[in-house]
Amino acid sequence: MSVSPMAYEAQFFGFTPQTCMLRIYLAFQDYLLEMMAVVEGVVLKKLEASPGGRVSRLDVRKSTEKFLRFMKDHFDQLFGKMEEVLLQLVLSIPPHVLLPEDRVHRQYPYSREQFQALQDEASHLQQRCRAEAAAGQALRAELQEQKAVQAELERILQWFEGLENTCREHGTSNVRESFAFLTQNSKKLQDVLKEVKEKSKKIKRGDE
Repeated sequence: MSVSPMAYEAQFFGFTPQTCMLRIYLAFQDYLLEMMAVVEGVVLKKLEASPGGRVSRLDVRKSTEKFLRFMKDHFDQLFGKMEEVLLQLVLSIPPHVLLPEDRVHRQYPYSREQFQALQDEASHLQQRCRAEAAAGQALRAELQEQKAVQAELERILQWFEGLENTCREHGTSNVRESFAFLTQNSKKLQDVLKEVKEKSKKIKRGDE
């Protein structure tokens, strides 16, 4: 049997040519054994039909085994030649032939260094894609934050508009003047409250 791996042929056929030849060899061998068993059975029937014969069943078995070894030796020689022809002319792929899935290697040949450079470039691009995805996520988060701030500003503006409308209804058209007026009155109230607290303390001391 051939010891060449014939991996490219196995890729095409889906099995190794050596496996195919082994199955053929075993099939022929099984057929030879069956044939010899049939021949031996016929000879034994002939012997039973002629009781006066000098050949015993043991002699028939020995002769059958001897003939089987003779046939097997010749069969092995013939099969070796047949195997060589089949492996070279039928089950082999010529060196210049490429399978359809491998033709791309002929169209785009790359050395080991070029292939490694392509892998490095692909890894670099993958890292860039991840970085850009992370940056995009950060931008989306910032956009959400800006939307929240914008909503808060719009709420404050609406509050100011409502305050301005309220001031207009009470005769104050300028919001700044209204704030100044409120601040001044608040300060006056604080002064009055302070004065009341001081007088209250004096009264308590007088009672004591």
